[in-house]
Amino acid sequence: MSDRPTAAGVAAPDTRLADDATQLVRDTADELIYHHSRRVYFFGALQGRRRGLSFDPELLYVGAMFHDLGLAEEHRASGRRFEVDSADEARRFLQARGVPEDSVRRVWTAIALHTTPGVPQYMEPEVALVTAGVEYDVLGIGYHDLTEEERDEVVALHPRPDFKRRILAAFAAGIRPKPETTFGNVKADVLEHFVPGFERGDFVRTIQGSPWPE
Repeated sequence: MSDRPTAAGVAAPDTRLADDATQLVRDTADELIYHHSRRVYFFGALQGRRRGLSFDPELLYVGAMFHDLGLAEEHRASGRRFEVDSADEARRFLQARGVPEDSVRRVWTAIALHTTPGVPQYMEPEVALVTAGVEYDVLGIGYHDLTEEERDEVVALHPRPDFKRRILAAFAAGIRPKPETTFGNVKADVLEHFVPGFERGDFVRTIQGSPWPE
C-alpha cells in the first residue's frame, strides 16, 4: 500500500520493499508505534541531509519502521533484548525478499544499536541515522538542528498526542516480562520508574561477585 506524503522535502521511498514494510507495520503494530516509526524515518533523513551524509533511503526506512516491533506481545517471553527481537524481524523480512546480506546486516545493526548511545554515529550512515531519528523523536536530542517548519511538517503527517507518556508505557509493557535484558542499557531506567520492586543490575557488584577469586 503506497503511503508517500512529503514532509520538509522528504518522502518514504517509492519501492515495493518500502510499501511492504509500511503494510507490515500497519498490520502488526498500533498507531503509536506506526506514527513514531515514520517520524524516526523523517527525522533521521532530515538529519542525514543536514549532516551531508549519503545514505540508502530504503534501508533507513526499513530500519526505522521495524526498530520497535520487538516490543510486541509475542516477543515478551523471548529472553532477548527487544532491540534484538526487532532486528531479527527486519532480517527475516529482508531475507525473504532477497535483499543482499550486507544490506540486511546494516539494517540489523541499525536496529540492534538504536538504544546504545555513543556508538552508532561512528558507523554506516543508515546505522547512525536510525539512532539519530530515535533520539530526536524520543529524547529531543538535536531538537534545534531542524527548523520549526520541518518539525511541524513531520508532526502534521504523523501526530504525537501524549507521546511521552504513551511511549514510556509501551517500553515498560514490552520489557517488564524480561527485566534481565535491561542490564547495562537505558531501558533499566524505564523499569526503575514504572515497575515496583525492580532492581537494576549493578556492573560493579557483578564484577565483585563473579566466581573469579581475584
